[in-house]
Amino acid sequence: MESYGGLLRQKREEKQLEFETIARDTAITVNYLKALENEDSAVFPGEPYLVGFLKNYSDYLGADTEKILQLYHAKILQESPVPEGLIVREKPKYIIPLIVIFGVLLFGAAVTGGILFFQQKFEEQRRLEALNSRDKFKTYELAETPFYGRLYKNDTVVVKTSGGSVVVTVAGTAEKLSLETASGIQHIELSEELEIDVDGDSSADIIVYVSDVSSDSDEDRGAEVKIVLKNGDSVAAGETKTSEIPNIQELPASQKRTVILEDNRAYPFTVRSDFRAGCVFRYKIDRKDIVEDYYSNGDTVNMTASNGLRLWISNGNTVKLQVIANSRSYDLGVAKAGQVIVQDIRWIKDTDGKYKLVVNEIE
Repeated sequence: MESYGGLLRQKREEKQLEFETIARDTAITVNYLKALENEDSAVFPGEPYLVGFLKNYSDYLGADTEKILQLYHAKILQESPVPEGLIVREKPKYIIPLIVIFGVLLFGAAVTGGILFFQQKFEEQRRLEALNSRDKFKTYELAETPFYGRLYKNDTVVVKTSGGSVVVTVAGTAEKLSLETASGIQHIELSEELEIDVDGDSSADIIVYVSDVSSDSDEDRGAEVKIVLKNGDSVAAGETKTSEIPNIQELPASQKRTVILEDNRAYPFTVRSDFRAGCVFRYKIDRKDIVEDYYSNGDTVNMTASNGLRLWISNGNTVKLQVIANSRSYDLGVAKAGQVIVQDIRWIKDTDGKYKLVVNEIE
């Protein structure tokens, strides 16, 4: 019988992909990827996490996601115990006399028992709500393997330092990621990379990179982050492959180009798209697959690229674009109503050796 884990493993092996490569591209940690293939649901903090990771992993591999999800739900149904009400048991012959004998006594106690029952249920519900409130806050341990994932307010990250383990608490995720450390609360903006001292010894212990954050009115969405321990082998949390950045001489001289910023180094940047009306929106980040969907008024899409991304908009007047790089933001002009927009936003290298983040209009 087919299994969703087996199909994922088969697809990954066909593509000859390593777990580390997939983790870097999808922001799903290796232990979660292995757990999906092994169908080990106990590893995940909850079913919504498992289903979300399963869909993203399947889409990344190019598998039949609908079939994968059907196999997962079928497995859940098979493993679920039969409801007590569906189990048919033969009644002993003496059960009817017993019912008659105790019927009157039970009826007399029903009123009092009912009151006590509802009081008890109320207390149980209150305790359950309190327990669920505590359970939604997760604790993660940062080891040599970087942490990729989404953090929510009151989540904690245990960081192992030379002086022992230190707990870092997420103080907020609205508009920016706020981390409470021994050195005080540290704020990391969208698309910003920050080295943080977590134990108060004036030496940076971790590198944090934020690729997505909640809006001020929707903090429950949390923040998408990458966290690595800072040591001699550390690399930047957000990496840009300078070897893939084209020189300005390689680009068509007639190509219309707008420079957003220039710097002595290149780094990841985020493009925020706020939709004011409905349109078809398509984008491709670095070497990843194309994503296309229909978005309507009030929708927001954050796209973080290491080197560059291509945008295709069916009606440029419906989208407000903002580029966020090195904790600074740049608004791009809104196009005319009905105008189809195709453009690249990417790093290029100029003749003076500096890197420029530019918008290239594609005819």
